Amino acid sequence: MSRQSLKNTKRWVIKIGSALLTNDGAGLNKAGIANWVDQIAYLKQQGIEVVLVSSGSVAEGMTRLGWKTRPKALNELQAAAAVGQMGLVQCYESEFARHKHHTAQVLLTHADLSDRQRYLNARSTLRTLLDLNVVPIINENDTVITDEIRFGDNDTLGALVANLVEADTLIILTDQNGLYTADPRKDPSATLIESALADDPAIQAVAGDGGALGRGGMITKVRAGQLAARSGASSIIVGGRIENVLQRLFDGDVLGTQLLSSQEPMAARKQWIAGHLQTRGEITLDAGAVNALTKQGKSLLPVGVTKVAGHFGRGEVVACKDETGRIVAKGLINYNATDAQKIIKKDSKDILQILGYMDSEELIHRDNLVLVF
Repeated sequence: MSRQSLKNTKRWVIKIGSALLTNDGAGLNKAGIANWVDQIAYLKQQGIEVVLVSSGSVAEGMTRLGWKTRPKALNELQAAAAVGQMGLVQCYESEFARHKHHTAQVLLTHADLSDRQRYLNARSTLRTLLDLNVVPIINENDTVITDEIRFGDNDTLGALVANLVEADTLIILTDQNGLYTADPRKDPSATLIESALADDPAIQAVAGDGGALGRGGMITKVRAGQLAARSGASSIIVGGRIENVLQRLFDGDVLGTQLLSSQEPMAARKQWIAGHLQTRGEITLDAGAVNALTKQGKSLLPVGVTKVAGHFGRGEVVACKDETGRIVAKGLINYNATDAQKIIKKDSKDILQILGYMDSEELIHRDNLVLVF
């Protein structure tokens, strides 16, 4: 997708980071929010549907509570999020009202997108809101998250939402102008990377760490681009403080770093599987099974599995690892952990005799399996 072709897209997910929304922690950046809302209103006038993923609730809560450093205790983070979410939503609502646009607050956890029924419900709700010309404003539900279900950063959340609503474009607004060949704050010779393939491993090597306020850094933005690419979306990592940045991107200006998808869009079901950040268990594959999955597009049979770890039920998502421990795929497994342990290294024709039943000759069918690169 060229920069000029952004004009022909239909649906954007726009993620705004904490450092931008809170003036690097100095209180809610109301002038900045007003400006971004003006630009989003412009996009909507051009026929672009917009889903907004907003950070900032914890940072705004810290400001309101007079806290100078981000707390580490989960209950304090949740309390700050609850306080800050009020100011954040009030600000968005009043700014969009100037343009006579309705907004909707949507708070998500990873559990919402891991459960198939809740995933489909969330997708249906968001699509309905877009059909009604409402701007959904999405944030991680920090007031109820636990370490096991948190997304970890809103860059990842933005990518999962892009998959969820099948967006054409993910825009990640950050406090840097894009991805550079080196950290421009330390190396004056660093140059901006204008375009790259989302799955190019070289771009991960130049991504840095997050700041004091946000949980993500450039590395999470690159990984978000990789995740968004699964549904065919391109991503642009760009400086949110650039004047009229969203309008200029729509007009075809080359700003920031564009991460392009190099693969055909996945089916919706496979996007859902790929979006699982936590898995219920792990299985280890021999070299032959790895080759069958990654090179031949085959299903996973029990004979190619050497080890089972974790406690999982039938139909849950498990990680498939090679013998070095590298995850090569994720998939919905056809047998629970106890039964899977009994049939690994065995021929599929022996499953009925071993277990007394056979749901499937495959441990994971290829239609329910996603490769991880």
